[in-house]
Amino acid sequence: MLARPMPRRSEPLLLPVGGAALLALSAIHAYDRTTWWLEVAPILIGVPLIVATARRFPLTPLLYRLIFLHAVILMVGGHYTYARVPLGFWAERVFDFTRNNYDRLGHFAQGFVPALLAREILLRRTPLRPGGWLFFIVASIALAISACYEFIEWWTALAGGEAATDFLGTQGDVWDTQWDMLMALVGACTAQLLLARRQDRELARLAA
Repeated sequence: MLARPMPRRSEPLLLPVGGAALLALSAIHAYDRTTWWLEVAPILIGVPLIVATARRFPLTPLLYRLIFLHAVILMVGGHYTYARVPLGFWAERVFDFTRNNYDRLGHFAQGFVPALLAREILLRRTPLRPGGWLFFIVASIALAISACYEFIEWWTALAGGEAATDFLGTQGDVWDTQWDMLMALVGACTAQLLLARRQDRELARLAA
């Protein structure tokens, strides 16, 4: 059986360069400059770490692409603020939602992508192997990350007052925090159910 070809050599360069260009575009005429900085902060912290460790700890192509996609979701939310993203307004009209649900997509991704990142690190650096315990631990890590992010939103609201309203993006929903964590958990479980086998294959090729 022929092995599936690995990504083109240009892809590891195109993703960060393309991401940097999109990040710059997202900053142009952003709705609120402070909110933009807060929303894209995970990109500004995470991407340099990934680039710095790429040689000694390269990730799978699947994970690099998903991180890029997650970054785009954050950039869009930072540019418009999550409560004002046009895609969310479109979905609100089409599906008769009562609010702009783009933030739900953001928190789904907040579980989906970190779950696969945690899974990859655990498989490569610990004795854990694919199975029920790995699934549970990965989902728990993703949920913990989501809870920590809610703490950051809380502390930002305490420090910024009304200025942090766009960052919180609750849109009057008293259960917004619980919904955010639920979406992250659903994202973490969905990622493992859909992509675990593909990630395992790419990890095997990476090791070879």
